[in-house]
Amino acid sequence: MSGEKQAVEAIVPSFNDTMEHEEKDEEKGDHSIFSVKSFLWHGGSVYDAWFSCSSNQVAQVLLTLPYSFSQMGMLSGIILQIFYGVLGSWTAYLISVLYLEYRSRKEKENVSFKNHVIQWFEVLDGLLGPYWKAIGLAFNCTFLLFGSVIQLIACASNIYYINDKLDKRTWTYIFGACCATTVFIPSFHNYRIWSFLGLGMTTYTAWYLTIAALVHGQVEGVTHQGPTKLVLYFTGATNILYTFGGHAVTIEIMHAMWKPQKFKYIYLLATLYVYTLTLPSAAAVYWAFGDQLLNHSNAFSLLPQSGWRDAAVILMLIHQFITFGFACTPLYFVWEKVVGVHDTKSICLRAVSRLPVVIPIWFLGIIFPFFGPINSAVGSLLVSFTVYIIPAMAHMLTYKSASARKNAVEKPPFFLPSWTAIYAVNAAIVIWVFVVGFGLGGWASMTNFIKQVDTFGLFAKCYQCPPSPSSKHH
Repeated sequence: MSGEKQAVEAIVPSFNDTMEHEEKDEEKGDHSIFSVKSFLWHGGSVYDAWFSCSSNQVAQVLLTLPYSFSQMGMLSGIILQIFYGVLGSWTAYLISVLYLEYRSRKEKENVSFKNHVIQWFEVLDGLLGPYWKAIGLAFNCTFLLFGSVIQLIACASNIYYINDKLDKRTWTYIFGACCATTVFIPSFHNYRIWSFLGLGMTTYTAWYLTIAALVHGQVEGVTHQGPTKLVLYFTGATNILYTFGGHAVTIEIMHAMWKPQKFKYIYLLATLYVYTLTLPSAAAVYWAFGDQLLNHSNAFSLLPQSGWRDAAVILMLIHQFITFGFACTPLYFVWEKVVGVHDTKSICLRAVSRLPVVIPIWFLGIIFPFFGPINSAVGSLLVSFTVYIIPAMAHMLTYKSASARKNAVEKPPFFLPSWTAIYAVNAAIVIWVFVVGFGLGGWASMTNFIKQVDTFGLFAKCYQCPPSPSSKHH
């Protein structure tokens, strides 16, 4: 038992050493400045990780969940939110276990991670070999690329409800330039104050949606016919799968912690809080507007203009900027490693080297401005593998031998103490997500996505905009 404890404790020596050196260097300067800088900039605690997970898990998707409820009905919407939230928490736990296993093995080989951020594809490479590295890298990078695109599209979609003098495509140009400034944020350590503010902004928006919908009441002749078509049902289901699949950045958040072994249940605690935002807001807006939401993927579009709504829009814009940084930062790390500047301490050099990553995101946001349908497409084709299937399969393969199970850094959790039970749960997740998420969800979401392309065209100037500004709020 003591050997096992030492193995876990051995995981973080280089990180602790790094933090101590930073503190000593800072203490040479003004103490008050150091304190403020640490409070705002240097985050690595359990609380920082919780804020990062909670803030990153739900952003613009909050505005599309009522749309999903209209596609699949109230009961299915609530059940699938809870189901995929639990599933996502479990696979985030698996990812954290694999990270600890990988880091423990590398620390025993005297590998130092000073100035190096461990990423998911490196964990797969170290535990399972180069083929898994290639698979993990392809799915993770593509998902994060489109995750960043979605945040950019959401910015343009939201600001339009405050200022419709510019079309959504023009707003995408503007916010693309704004989001490019995230290249100056070095790592997830430095998102401390942003994660805290971001979660506060999402919380305000969620409760604004809930209260505004209840105060507004049901529209005249409201209907709640969902689900009416299988294609709509599974499109809505994959958007919910996408909602709770935000842990493509789990490894980077863990690595930013001073004690990564404490991460295990943080994602579950974050999900429990997120439920308090997503369930009431989606249910209330769907109750008020019903099937009207089928043609309004952004919940803001149906709520009357007011100071409260404008505040929610502005706060969501800021939060989407933060979430863009969350999704893009792992891509920045990958690109830095490709061009050979990842280990440098120069923030400016790293920032300049990161700029090419933003350009394709900007371009894709202009090509595919389909706020709502794109979430489901990304959920079915990318999230299903990146954060559900691959972690479950990787865990099964890593611990397939008796010796690997015996020497595992993390033993089975108290609520599932049997390795056989873990294998059964992981196998069930792989089968379910592959058949329902990727198979049926992929068919439905791509059918819906192609319909949007046929209706609005690529490079749509103003997706789902009303015919004239005067009818915008009707």
